[in-house]
Amino acid sequence: MLIKYFMTQNPITVDENVSVLEAAELMKRNRVRRFPVMKNNKLIGIVTDRDVRSAGPSQVISFDKAERELMPDLYDLLNKITTKDIMSRNVIVINPDKTIITASLTMIKHKITGLPVVDDQNNLVGIVTRGDIFKAMVNFSATHQGKTLFGFSLEDRPEIVKDISDVIRAHNGRIASLMSSYMPGDKQVRQVYIRIMDDPSVDRMALKNDLEKKFKLLFMIEDDVTIP
Repeated sequence: MLIKYFMTQNPITVDENVSVLEAAELMKRNRVRRFPVMKNNKLIGIVTDRDVRSAGPSQVISFDKAERELMPDLYDLLNKITTKDIMSRNVIVINPDKTIITASLTMIKHKITGLPVVDDQNNLVGIVTRGDIFKAMVNFSATHQGKTLFGFSLEDRPEIVKDISDVIRAHNGRIASLMSSYMPGDKQVRQVYIRIMDDPSVDRMALKNDLEKKFKLLFMIEDDVTIP
């Protein structure tokens, strides 16, 4: 769950003197929404697509060459605005050895969607975004190994998860992933989510019926979305 395994390494950066128009073009060309801003190879800020849009009318920012020639004065004015003029200077960063959960909580706290990743020497080594976190959570859920997910509401007692695992194994099933948490405000009840590996030899309905007889089964669903 460490950030260094899910972040984008060697992210695209811009120099502080790059114009807003050039930054906008780079964002469009590379399909990104933010750039770390650098000065002498050191991180000094971050500029987002929102910053770029705020610098001038979006219609002007996205002008092609012919259209810009029709409004040269406005184009020249915007071309003089640089990333250092619009960037956020108080950059919130995170270390690559922190967890994806820490990154998520940091983004929620500060209402942002991306974090530059810096090492112990304060060198920029990557960037982690909300999209990277989504992909990490999908990876943790092991949907690439199995579509079938069981949800349980269970009393918090020793070996309860082992008991469920024994039932799954008795049906020749194998666990792909397991997630568990306490119910809000109730330390006696756990919600447990178990995904089993795809295996045509497993009779899922028979397994479901057996689990329902022995535990409080909330649901059995089949996730059918393929993530590239």
